[in-house]
Amino acid sequence: MRDFAKEYGLTHYYDQGEVGVEHALLPEKGIVVSGDIIIGADSHTCTYGALGAFSTGVGSTDVAAIMATGKVWLKVPETIKFVIRGNLQKWVYGKDIILNIIGKIGVDGALYKAMEFTGDTIENLDMSGRMTICNMAIEAGGKNGIIAPDKITEEYLKNRANRPYKFYTSDSDAKYSEIIEIDATKLEPQIAFPHLPSNTKNISQVKNVKIDQVVIGSCTNGRLEDLRIAAEVLKCKKINKSTRTLIIPATPYIYKQAMNEGLFDIFLDAGAIISPPTCGPCLGGHMGILAKGERALATTNRNFVGRMGHPESEVYLCNPAVAAASAIAGEITKPM
Repeated sequence: MRDFAKEYGLTHYYDQGEVGVEHALLPEKGIVVSGDIIIGADSHTCTYGALGAFSTGVGSTDVAAIMATGKVWLKVPETIKFVIRGNLQKWVYGKDIILNIIGKIGVDGALYKAMEFTGDTIENLDMSGRMTICNMAIEAGGKNGIIAPDKITEEYLKNRANRPYKFYTSDSDAKYSEIIEIDATKLEPQIAFPHLPSNTKNISQVKNVKIDQVVIGSCTNGRLEDLRIAAEVLKCKKINKSTRTLIIPATPYIYKQAMNEGLFDIFLDAGAIISPPTCGPCLGGHMGILAKGERALATTNRNFVGRMGHPESEVYLCNPAVAAASAIAGEITKPM
C-alpha cells in the first residue's frame, strides 16, 4: 500500500501513528465536506451524509474504475423521508433512533433509496449523533443516508474543511416515495438481538441476557462524545469480572483527547481494556474475537452470524451508555 500511494501520488495516505477508523478519520481531517459526492470501498461510506454529502459504498472493482476515470454510473435513488420530532429521554441517542428505524422498516426497507433524516430531534443532535444515524443507513438497505447541513454542520466544518464546501437542502416541493414520522419522546434505548440489526427490542423488554464481552468503539460509536457517555456511566464503578470490556477510540486524535480529559483513568480504574484505534472486533479481525457460545454487546453496526468470530457466538447492538452499564452488571441493562 505504501508503494502504491507513492507510485500514484496519493496525498491522503495514513500510516503508522496516523491511522484511524476510516469513517471517523476522514470528516475529522476535513477531507470530506458538505456538497460532495463520495464513493468508498466500504458500505459505511454513507456516514458522510451527516455533513450533507451524497456518499455511498461500492465494490473494490468500481473504486478502481473511479480512481482511473473519475466517473461512476449511479441511478438517482428515490427518497424516504424520516421526520423525527421531540426531545430524547436520558440515555437515548442517535444510535437508538437508527436502530428503531431499522427495526420498523427492516434490513431491506430502503433498498437503493436515499434515507433523509429531518425534524427537530435531528436538528438538535450533535455531529456525532448525526454520523451514527447516517452510518447505519446501509443496514436498512439504503443507498445513502443524508441530513441537511445547518449551523451545527458549519461549526463542525469551519476549522476542519481543507477545501470549499456547499450546503444543499431539499426542494420545498420534493417528492418522496414515503414519509415516516417518529415521536422521539417515547423512544427507549434499543437493543438489536442476533442476528440482524432489525431484530430490535426496547431495553425494558430485555431480561437476563448475560454477556461475555462489551465493545465500545467503531465508526458508529467510537467518537469522543461516545467515550464521554461511557465514562459518565463507568465513573467510580467496577466492570463485572465475567465481562471483558474493550474501549476503542476511533482515531489518534480522539485517543489523545480522551486521555487528556481523564477518560482513560475512568476506564482503567473500572477495569476496561483500552485499544489503539482499530476496526478490529467489529468485523472479526482481531482484538476481542468471540469464541463458540460467547455473547458480545457492542456499539458497532452489524450483528450478523459470525460477525465477531465463531459462527455460534452472538452479537447484540446498543448505544455507549447501555454498553457501559451492561459491562458493570454483566448482563444487558439500562443505565441508572
